[in-house]
Amino acid sequence: MSACKRLIYLVKHRSLWTYVRRNVATWSPVGAAFNTKPHRRLDLHEKSVGLFGVPELSCPAGFQVASKKSLKNTELLVEKVCNCPPGTETVESFDQLSDGLCKVADLADFVKVAHPDPVFREAAEKTCIEIGTVVEQLNTNVELCKSLKRLLDNPDIVAQLDSDTRRVAELFMFDFEISGIHLDDNLRKEAVALHVKLLDLNNEFLVGSHMPNRIASSAIPAHLHLQFENEGSFIQIGGLHAESPDSLVREIAYRIYLYPNAELMECLEELLKCRYKLAKLVGYESYGHRALKGTMAETPETVMSFLQLLTDKLSERTAKDFKMMRDMKKKLNPHNSELMPWDHPYLSGVLRAERYNIEPSLYSPYLSLGACMEGLNNLFFQLYGVSLMSEHPSPGEVWSEDVRKLVNDSLVRSNIFYKLFYFAVVHETEGLLGYIYCDFFHRPDKPHQDCHFTIRGGRWCQETGQYQLPVVVLMLSLPHPTKSAPTLLTPGMMENLFHEMGHAMHSMLGRTRYQHVTGTRCATDFAEVPSILMEYFATDFRVISQFARHYETGQPLPESMVARLCESKKVCGAADTQLQIFYAALDQLYHDKPLDRSTTEILKETQQKFYGLPYTPNTAWQLRFSHLIGYGAKYYSYLMSRAVASMVWKQCFVQDPLNRDMGERYRREMLAHGGAKEPMLMVEGMLKRRPTIEDFVDALVSELNPNFETFIMDSES
Repeated sequence: MSACKRLIYLVKHRSLWTYVRRNVATWSPVGAAFNTKPHRRLDLHEKSVGLFGVPELSCPAGFQVASKKSLKNTELLVEKVCNCPPGTETVESFDQLSDGLCKVADLADFVKVAHPDPVFREAAEKTCIEIGTVVEQLNTNVELCKSLKRLLDNPDIVAQLDSDTRRVAELFMFDFEISGIHLDDNLRKEAVALHVKLLDLNNEFLVGSHMPNRIASSAIPAHLHLQFENEGSFIQIGGLHAESPDSLVREIAYRIYLYPNAELMECLEELLKCRYKLAKLVGYESYGHRALKGTMAETPETVMSFLQLLTDKLSERTAKDFKMMRDMKKKLNPHNSELMPWDHPYLSGVLRAERYNIEPSLYSPYLSLGACMEGLNNLFFQLYGVSLMSEHPSPGEVWSEDVRKLVNDSLVRSNIFYKLFYFAVVHETEGLLGYIYCDFFHRPDKPHQDCHFTIRGGRWCQETGQYQLPVVVLMLSLPHPTKSAPTLLTPGMMENLFHEMGHAMHSMLGRTRYQHVTGTRCATDFAEVPSILMEYFATDFRVISQFARHYETGQPLPESMVARLCESKKVCGAADTQLQIFYAALDQLYHDKPLDRSTTEILKETQQKFYGLPYTPNTAWQLRFSHLIGYGAKYYSYLMSRAVASMVWKQCFVQDPLNRDMGERYRREMLAHGGAKEPMLMVEGMLKRRPTIEDFVDALVSELNPNFETFIMDSES
């Protein structure tokens, strides 16, 4: 056997677990990279390569340099686009123009929220604003639009374009149209002014939605003061305290945190008015119609039909769930048994734990971060022929010493197994696919939300004859490993890790010709399908059994514990889904016709129709609905994506979750296109049929059906 083949054999057949004396598990290279603290080599002579390897970003001032460089290149490309003859080159130049701006804007968008240095964050914020302003100007550049229109208005030339090029050209034209390019000068200026105003309103609402509320300490019983943050003679409440076992604490937090803020209310109502005005100005019936063009749902009417049908089919189960919660509340608090909105999250958790003995601390020893990363490594290799490998970052490349860098590389590179922390996300035959930076550990001022960021999109570079590799960041907020134990995940943390890695692999495997449609740059109600599908793999025993071992003893996680975990999610599942339906319906109604009532009155009516638990007077939950900014008119997307993921799982993977042929088909039909293909066509290609709204609803409802094998397993154990 040759040395090269021997290396490949060792990687394919490597054992996840090896054992040393005292039978304590040790880790394979990928596991070790995440289960131990990194040892940085201090070399005073090493020069900083800059954040993400961008030389200018060795210091905060470099953002201004990178921005100027990008904007100068933009001017040259605009001139090129306006003067090139209509054809494929037009679309390639548009994409190159878009790529040059996105590479700076997307990177800055990440740094402004994630970098620990406030000076870096401020510099990145300024760059985002500067690039965003230029993008708005380009979207109303008449000469640019004319060059694209010359192409799309010529049927002979359009007929010669391949499907990807034609779709990208149409998407660029859509961007022009929703910016009001077709309007006369005065109306176009009005559209631009509305865009600018909306940027300010969006930012104001986003910041305000996360601000805590304060109340005089004297207004709260003294014995509860320690439950909240004290600020002199005030109590500050910055969240709902939904998991508190004390119902009075939950009620106080709910009433105070959701107490209406007049300025923020005015901001929201002005924001919704501006969105409607802009949509009407550029030719749409409502903002919802504008936002949903090109999605799986296509129209607000389809979304509301989906939500109403799902509500109807869940009604009996939802009523039973609420009855269980009422009974539990009466048991816990006989003097106050009325079920209120602040009870739902806590009581559903109590019911799950009581029925299935789901205690996260029982699972965590089996779910070390390194083991979970090895599980992902094995899964990706079996499905796609891709492996995870970790590379030691260069000086200045990362923003925190806890960040790990994963690369997609060829197995036959001779230095893979010799360079410190150089393991890879590897494809057997295609070589280097891209880079994943894993910012997994908690640090002060780091956002707590788990996120996937695109730093650089993949595309074929006609100018260099090479493929531009995608770069993404996965950001979690996990506890650090200690001297005695690696980072141990709860089942929820493990599922979140798999979810976010689903986004990352979409970015890696969506190797599109154009960056405008690379990876996750697709319809919002399709973008969550790959990530949600990964949650099914994360809770399948055939997958979990490959990696879930006790970090000290090496003992496997018992199958009965996995089965109970899966079944526990169905407890109060209808009520949980109904709550999401309520949020999605409220989002749709806010983005429909002009509001003829206050946003609170609309919330009250919608809560009664689509949820069932009573509205609490003098609260305004909508002012904490920050998803209205990034997911305006699209909050339903998570439910619809889950329906698609459920159908794909049951039809294609439930019989054999490690089937390579099905993995390749999934990559070919759903991941590879990014946004270069209509989302419903990708779903149709995978399922071999076009699903209906009824199919989506039935898929979600069937998720809640009990698995009787679990009951048998429990009785046997």
